[in-house]
Amino acid sequence: MLTAEIRRRFLAHFENAGHAVVPSAPLLFDDPNLLFVNAGMVPFKPYFLGQETPPWPTATSVQKCVRTQDIEEVGKTTRHGTFFQMNGNFSFGDYFKAGAITHAWDLITSSVDDGGLGFDPDSIWVTVLHSDDEARSLWKEIAGLPDERIQSRGLLDNYWHMGVAGPGGPASEIYVDRGPEFGPDGGPVVDEDRFLEIWNLVFMQEEITNVRAKDQFDVLGDLPNKNIDTGMGLERVAYLLQGKGNLYEIDEVYPVIERASEISGRTYGKDHTDDVRFRVVADHVRSG
Repeated sequence: MLTAEIRRRFLAHFENAGHAVVPSAPLLFDDPNLLFVNAGMVPFKPYFLGQETPPWPTATSVQKCVRTQDIEEVGKTTRHGTFFQMNGNFSFGDYFKAGAITHAWDLITSSVDDGGLGFDPDSIWVTVLHSDDEARSLWKEIAGLPDERIQSRGLLDNYWHMGVAGPGGPASEIYVDRGPEFGPDGGPVVDEDRFLEIWNLVFMQEEITNVRAKDQFDVLGDLPNKNIDTGMGLERVAYLLQGKGNLYEIDEVYPVIERASEISGRTYGKDHTDDVRFRVVADHVRSG
């Protein structure tokens, strides 16, 4: 499935469910805490904090993002990049955990003929914050997931915030099992190459401050509403559905590598060091 078709299906799924389709904000955004937009929720932050009234109760977007915390891994792994597109759906005090889980499960497991992405339900694993018994119960009730495919993790993995003072909340991440040829059994707590994260559902309900680390911060209190902020990695979903080995070989990225190969006279796929360089070029060109 082409990347553009995945993007189209995502937006159509949520538009059909009543969400306003919002275009991507520029990478350079008017936020004093950020150099670049690093998540789909950034343009909506005033709505989560109650600083502004949202013009719609729910929204969806495909946001261009840049994150540099994994820059040393770019090109070396199958899944890391600084530039990526984040498919997101957002609720500003409308639906909460049950709605977010239902929307996500329906889209990823519905058949391609029915407008879904067609992932095998038996390949899906999820993680929840260790204290979030409600999310665990909802995954069992809505998706029928067994306990062994719902894994608990701590704040470092399953609490999301922007890295600065602002909104935050417990998260539930969705993973696809790529199969035993990609790594050991045991779910995402054992191996995140075999079990690839594709979607993060954030139950945005708290305002945090004094952020010292990913898992070290102070909670000021509850946000005005219980909100939903999700992020699906478009490129990750594309490389799974296109049967590629990594995100650099999908239809929207590989042409950059092909052109770089023509210019350099070197061949992608023959030398590991060159391959890393090609992927770095592809990553940085896309955000340029």
